[in-house]
Amino acid sequence: MRTSRKTRRHPGVLRRTPAAVGLVAAALLVAGCQGPEGGGSATRPGAPGGRAVSPLVNPDGTRPGLAPLTAEGDRAAARGVISGLPTKGRGPKTGYEREKFGRAWADTADGVPFARNGCDTRNDLLRRDGRDLRLRDGSDCVVVAMTLDDPYTGRTLTWRKQKAAEVQIDHVVPLSYSWQMGASRWPESKRRRFANDTLNLLPVEGRANAAKGDSGPASWLPPDKRVRCAYAVRFAQVALAYELPVTEADKRAMARQCGG
Repeated sequence: MRTSRKTRRHPGVLRRTPAAVGLVAAALLVAGCQGPEGGGSATRPGAPGGRAVSPLVNPDGTRPGLAPLTAEGDRAAARGVISGLPTKGRGPKTGYEREKFGRAWADTADGVPFARNGCDTRNDLLRRDGRDLRLRDGSDCVVVAMTLDDPYTGRTLTWRKQKAAEVQIDHVVPLSYSWQMGASRWPESKRRRFANDTLNLLPVEGRANAAKGDSGPASWLPPDKRVRCAYAVRFAQVALAYELPVTEADKRAMARQCGG
């Protein structure tokens, strides 16, 4: 049995950035929402049913999915989060390599939820969002089969590890995008956190992830229009947490998805 871990934010992210904290708090008040209840299986991988929750009440990304934001109060709260994003032009990709964000899905990226729990990041995310999970014999970590409600396409996927690429883990704010917006100057430890942070990671249909590439919201949005505002909020939450600017075009596109 895996040991549950207390959810925490990371150094230099929302709780240590007063402006970002104020934006999120105001958003929750506008939406009339409370934060997730403390403890319990809803804040650990393998949450019952893999039920999607609103990004407005999931600021650490430890709860599953990406629920649509349809109520006007939620959409107003979403616009409030997005409005706080700083902007700048997208820099060059010079020097970018995936390896500069650490070994893929390392369990040793300290400062993120589920770190050092004996299970790699990919399997933590499959356990968080999947339902009807089947684990490898003798393992309490490795998912070999599951059902996933894909947040990007709205499809229900029946996944087997034999065809692993049919479900991929998307970085909501792509690593290459972050590199061009300032991550090239971060210490390696911060880049490792960014690459393994549950807030920035969603299991999605492989083809949708491939179509997205390293695009920002001005160039790519989820095919399922119902989740586009929620996606914009999650993109904004990640950028604010890591004090990353976005391009002006991306900020406008995000606001439009939430009625701005």
